[in-house]
Amino acid sequence: MTKLTDTAIKRAKAEEEAYSMSDGGGLYLWVTPAGGKLWRWAYRFGGKRKLMAFGQYPDVPLVGARERHAAARKLLAAHVDPMAERKAEKTATKASTEHSFQTVAGLWLEHWQAEKSPRHVDATRRRMEANIFPMLGARPIGEIEAPELVAMVKAIETRGAADLAKRALENVGQIFRFAIAHGHAKRNPASEIRPADVLKPTHKTNLARIDAKDLPGLLRAIEVYQGKHVTRLAMKLMAMAFVRTTELIGAKWEEFDLENARWSVPAERMKMRTPHIVPLATQAIEVLEMLRTLTGSGELLFPGDRDTSKPMSNNTILGALKRMGYKGQMTGHGFRGLASTVLHEKGYAHEHIELQLAHAPRNAVSAAYNHALYLEPRAKMMQDWADYLEQTLRGGKVIPFRQSA
Repeated sequence: MTKLTDTAIKRAKAEEEAYSMSDGGGLYLWVTPAGGKLWRWAYRFGGKRKLMAFGQYPDVPLVGARERHAAARKLLAAHVDPMAERKAEKTATKASTEHSFQTVAGLWLEHWQAEKSPRHVDATRRRMEANIFPMLGARPIGEIEAPELVAMVKAIETRGAADLAKRALENVGQIFRFAIAHGHAKRNPASEIRPADVLKPTHKTNLARIDAKDLPGLLRAIEVYQGKHVTRLAMKLMAMAFVRTTELIGAKWEEFDLENARWSVPAERMKMRTPHIVPLATQAIEVLEMLRTLTGSGELLFPGDRDTSKPMSNNTILGALKRMGYKGQMTGHGFRGLASTVLHEKGYAHEHIELQLAHAPRNAVSAAYNHALYLEPRAKMMQDWADYLEQTLRGGKVIPFRQSA
C-alpha cells in the first residue's frame, strides 16, 4: 500500500461524505465534509476494536502523526492499552498542575489580599510573577526542596536586588504555610533557610535628605521649578504635610474637608492600615485651591499623564528633585525626616510628632482612638511648620522657630 505524502494530504478536498486516506498500520487521515483532516488510528486491545485520535492536520503534520503512531504501537506491543495510558498521563498531569507552586500561590494570594491595599497586592503579584514563578511556578509544591529556594534567591541577588530576594523568600514561606494548612504540602522548606545563610550582608542606609540649613535653597528651587505645575504643587504639599509619597500621590478629592482644614486618609491607603488625619495649615489649603483648578474635575489630586484614572508615578517627585540638582541629596520621604528632626529640636511633643508621621503603635483597640488623638495641638504644630517653611522661603535663610500660643 502506498503511504501518504504531504502533497496528497494538501490536495485532499472535502466531499459530501467523510472518507479516509490510509497511511498503513491502521493509521489514516479522516477527511470530513466540513474540510477537517483528522488523524486516527484503529487498533484492537483485549479483543475490542478501538479508535485513537492523534490530532488535526496541519497542527499535527504527517511526520508528527507517524511519530505518535509509532509510540502508541510500542505500548500496544508491550500489552499496554495506548488510550488508557494517555488518559492516565492526563490525569497525573492535571493533578500535578492543580498542586503546582503557582496554583497554590494563587490561592494564597486570594486569601491573603483580603485586608491589603490594591497597590500592595498588585506589587506582590508582580514580584512573584517576575522573580518566583519562573523558577518554581511549574514545580509540584510538595516536591520543592530548600536548595531550589536558595537558587532562586541567589539568582535575584545577582541582579543587585538583595532586598527583593529577602521579600521573595518571605513570600515563599507564607505560601508554603498556606499549602500545609490546606493539605497541599507537608513541610515548609523556606523555614529551613535564613537570608543570612545564603545572601551577602547588606548595610541599611537611610533615605537621603538635606540638613535644615539647606532648606532655604530647596524651597526656592521648588518655588521656581520649571516642570509641570502639578508636580511643583505636589512637592509643596509634601513639604507641608510630610505624609508618605504613596499617601500623597494616591490622594483623592473626596478625602479633603477644606472648610474644616482636614485631610482624612482612609485606612486602606495607610501603611499601618488605620485611618490618618492630617490637619491642614492655611498655606496647604492655598496649595489645594490652586491644585483644584488643575485637577479638581477628576477623582485624584495628582493623576498620571497617560492614564488619569491612576495616580502619578511614585518616581515623579524624585525625578523632579533630581532635575533641580538634588539627586542623592533629597527624596520625597526626606521631607518626613526633615520635619521630624526640626520639630523635635524645637520642643514639640514626641507623641504629637509621631502621630502626625503615622508612626505611633497601632492595634485594633486603639486604632480608632489614636488616629484622632491630639488633633488640636497637632493642628497648631502643622500651622507652625507651614509658617516656618513660608518665612524661611521669604527670608532666604533658616529662621528661629516660634511656637504659636
